[in-house]
Amino acid sequence: MINSGTTAGAKAYQQIDVRSEVEEASPHRLIQLMMERVLTKLVVARGYMQRNAVAEKGSNISAAIGIISGLQVSLNHKPNARLSGNFDALYDYMTRRLLQANMQNDIALIDEVAGLMREVKEAWDAIADEVADMEVVSN
Repeated sequence: MINSGTTAGAKAYQQIDVRSEVEEASPHRLIQLMMERVLTKLVVARGYMQRNAVAEKGSNISAAIGIISGLQVSLNHKPNARLSGNFDALYDYMTRRLLQANMQNDIALIDEVAGLMREVKEAWDAIADEVADMEVVSN
């Protein structure tokens, strides 16, 4: 059995590890981390929804929405306004679906948003090498 001191220590260590990863991350990696965090929050919210833990469900859905909003405001519209506009609309859609999921306790809506985020993340992950090559060339 793990005592609360051990659990608190593990959480503190995990926070330090995450903080150092964020501090050392490239802009591309930061977006990956945000997407990973959204997916984690959705899995946790889904579990709380299944257990009828309303406050915890709402807190995790709100956190996911906040991170999606962060992704949305980080969009760079200059290189390709049409593409970034599509992502803007997608993030807006995800936010609305999560609000609806929260109000209606609808797991299917959480799963829908998680699926969309996984697809976006897979595409983002696929361009990691290209982005790294561009960063090397620009330095």
